[in-house]
Amino acid sequence: IYKRAREVVEATKRNKGSKPVLRRLTARISTYDYKVDFNTKTLRVAVLNDYWVEFKLKWYSYLDKYLDGSWRLGEIQVSYRSGRIFVYLTFSREVQLGEPKIIIGVDINFNNATYTIVDLNGSIVSMGVIPFRGLSKALHLKKLAEELQKKHPKSWRFLKWLRKARARWLKRAGNILLDSSHYIAKKIVEIAKEYNAMVVLEDLEKLRERANGDRFSWELQLWCYRRVQYFVEYKALINGIRVIYVDPRGSSRTSPNGEPLVFINYRFVKLRDTITTRDIIASWNLALRGLKQMRGSRVKWSPDSPRDEAMTPRAKRGNPGAEKYLQVFTGNYK
Repeated sequence: IYKRAREVVEATKRNKGSKPVLRRLTARISTYDYKVDFNTKTLRVAVLNDYWVEFKLKWYSYLDKYLDGSWRLGEIQVSYRSGRIFVYLTFSREVQLGEPKIIIGVDINFNNATYTIVDLNGSIVSMGVIPFRGLSKALHLKKLAEELQKKHPKSWRFLKWLRKARARWLKRAGNILLDSSHYIAKKIVEIAKEYNAMVVLEDLEKLRERANGDRFSWELQLWCYRRVQYFVEYKALINGIRVIYVDPRGSSRTSPNGEPLVFINYRFVKLRDTITTRDIIASWNLALRGLKQMRGSRVKWSPDSPRDEAMTPRAKRGNPGAEKYLQVFTGNYK
């Protein structure tokens, strides 16, 4: 809390503000400074002068799966907001990643997630589309909030009813994005688990820089693609499924099998005698690029992690199971 307070004060001075206000009180507590009893669902936190503060935890049934002995409890985070205290528990465990037998390329769009599954020879096994409307609904709610703010550009901060309406729409939009991200990630991981596949996602780190037009750039601000990627990655790690990232540039404009690719319109293309969507072409190319990387080139694991520079796979040809891959998965739960 003290560190956060200093950051607020320094930021206020740097921006020549009037008065620093610490709106969120949050503290990270190490394993030595708290005790938790999962039987009674109570948490005791050490404070000054050898005193302890006890909290009664509000428990959720989905957390029971982390108490089977395979998960380790690490540091916790205690936050005070709007008269309520929130406790975030951090569980971690080592995960052994399996050797994939199938590759699944996933192209996530604004209203669907398209996937193509290929085997280790590059032949198509299956393909499909996971539709969802969460992003369009959230976009509509954000538009309502911004239009309301534009109607009252100077007074919206001082009108209580307007602030509440704006906050309600934005909160609902955030909840919809969160639910949609979980839904998409769950479906993708279920398919990957069924086929014992490696998941290949797009590395969209520079998508904002290449975006043309104000509307598309504005939609990207709402786009929860990074969150979907994070959910896919940690849900896959729990199940021992590999996730890699490849460059998506030109994936929807390149023929995946060398046949002529004829563009009918912005959505549909003709590949030889078959009419399909550009999303299918993109996911197909992503799967093939992931297969190419897995065969011995450098693999980019995550666009936001220290492993961004890429790692050389350690598995050796002829003996793919000779070396084990261990990775620590960490997630926060409220």
